[in-house]
Amino acid sequence: MKLDSRAPDGPIETAWDRHRQAIRLVNPANKRKYHVIVVGTGLAGASAAATLAQLGYNVSSFCFQDSPRRAHSIAAQGGINAAKNYQNDGDSVFRLFYDTVKGGDFRAREQNVYRLAQVSVNIIDQCVAQGVPFARDYGGLLANRSFGGALVSRTFYARGQTGQQLLLGAYQALSEQVGAGKVKLHSRTELLDVVLVDGKAKGIITRDLVTGEVKRWAADAVVLATGGYGNVFYLSTNAKGCNVTATWRAYKKGAGFANPCFTQIHPTCIPVMGEHQSKLTLMSESLRNDGRVWVPKQPGDMRRPRDIPEAERDYYLERIYPTFGNLVPRDVASRAAKRMVDEGHSVVAGGAGVYLDFRDAIKRLGHDVVSDRYGNLFDMYERITGDSPYETPMRIYPASHYTMGGLWVDYNLMTSVSGLYAIGEANFSDHGANRLGASALMQGLADGYFVLPYTIGDFLAGEKAGFNDTAHAAFDEAERNVKGQVDRLLGIKGKTSADVFHRRLGKIVWDGCGMARTKESLGKALTEIPALREEFWSDVSVPGTGADLNQSLERAGRVADFLEFAEVLCRDALTREESCGGHFREEHQHPDGEARRDDVNFQHGAVWGYEGEGNAPTRHTEPLDFRYVHPSTRSYK
Repeated sequence: MKLDSRAPDGPIETAWDRHRQAIRLVNPANKRKYHVIVVGTGLAGASAAATLAQLGYNVSSFCFQDSPRRAHSIAAQGGINAAKNYQNDGDSVFRLFYDTVKGGDFRAREQNVYRLAQVSVNIIDQCVAQGVPFARDYGGLLANRSFGGALVSRTFYARGQTGQQLLLGAYQALSEQVGAGKVKLHSRTELLDVVLVDGKAKGIITRDLVTGEVKRWAADAVVLATGGYGNVFYLSTNAKGCNVTATWRAYKKGAGFANPCFTQIHPTCIPVMGEHQSKLTLMSESLRNDGRVWVPKQPGDMRRPRDIPEAERDYYLERIYPTFGNLVPRDVASRAAKRMVDEGHSVVAGGAGVYLDFRDAIKRLGHDVVSDRYGNLFDMYERITGDSPYETPMRIYPASHYTMGGLWVDYNLMTSVSGLYAIGEANFSDHGANRLGASALMQGLADGYFVLPYTIGDFLAGEKAGFNDTAHAAFDEAERNVKGQVDRLLGIKGKTSADVFHRRLGKIVWDGCGMARTKESLGKALTEIPALREEFWSDVSVPGTGADLNQSLERAGRVADFLEFAEVLCRDALTREESCGGHFREEHQHPDGEARRDDVNFQHGAVWGYEGEGNAPTRHTEPLDFRYVHPSTRSYK
């Protein structure tokens, strides 16, 4: 597998500008001749489809939801980062770049991260122009708040529903292009394969989720903006429909899958409350601006929080990390919560949880100010748990959230398959081994609005426009494979639902490759996953047919892909003999419990290549070179 990052040399401050001047362009009159497929309508997909259409390209947009507005980006809560320095607190493009590289534990490509910080300032202007209702201070200026891993306030927000407001802005831009006829929108349509013609991505195979029709679609380039794979753990903060299918099918067509073991565990989620719970609910990291995290000092103390005196409370993040306090990065906060619970300080009877307390913030700021900042999050928490955070501390605990791994892409966001692009959470990202809060929305919009629309032209300029040969033999083979898997799933006639297999897989992966991983736990998972996969293919129950709406069939196909992907995830975690970011190998930690990196042997991106059914994948590496932020022991104390 050839891994040429195409990252420009020379001063990093001018790298993106110089790169844009060097890549090929497409004549505006010729853009009307090219057709681009964009799969996914979240922030990355909607912004990319809208911008490509505005530039003149013909775009086909696909999503499996009934509306683009149902994309999972809508669930993001806390905010979006940008190096505007509106607070005059010392922020800059370089500071955002530095915090992101450090927060990712020095496992991201420097040039990509600097570009992300650089274009962040344009994202806010773009979104304000679209009418996104960011919070403002008393004088009418845009407000900012802090997030984990930073000592400045650079996060723009719309109460606790920032993702929703940003997605509505991108959806508005997309809808305009749909109305103009430049974007053809196909909802309730799921990608089931990528089609390669002469080694280049030239189309996709989809299934209509309402009629069951399998169709072929040709284009000059294909863009995947299909999100991450956090639902491999079954219980996660992701929507139930989020899956790995699009990126996994691309992987099986030759696209390298990078760093799958870099999964993020979010520290502030509503704890698991029952064996048959189907998903978990995120409580925004922004809550840690004013909420204080604590546990009882005495193990096993299950008194009501109001009955535990101040002297008997352990504000452990403030104690262990006095510089950053409650705003340490997510991986650090998550592991600290786990340590407290493992030592017997859980505040959830028979389960796991810590307190997030707003008592002091309400005293300091008043009920109305706290309500203005977090009211919708407090309401959500009360509807789910029955407790009001105004009166009693939230119970929180870490849960699977974002994924930093994904399809490997070069500086132009092209995968290792020519003409196939991956943007947003679908690629292996600019976050390294851990995403700083409020950076996912930033990356998705940066890729869609400001990076891909430039870089895709470099590829298209060298391609003959107007490819539409869906009768090509490559389409025949791909459609035959898709229909074959559908028929195979329907023909098993087993007794166990796909959801049961998914729940069992999630437990295996969480226990073996969750917040903490060991050689022993990963080895056990790699033994159990193939056995579960074999059982799935002999006993899964998929009632109905493939000729109409069949959600059991949809879920079974996605679980089948998770059952294959989970093995690569665990292989990657087993091979990476270090702890960094969200990847914590218990064998590799400092005496105080902090992660211990191995920069000598693992300062690289690990990229896995498919070698055919039944064969072990191959591991390739992209060395990482740090010239501007030199790797150091990552400390937030």
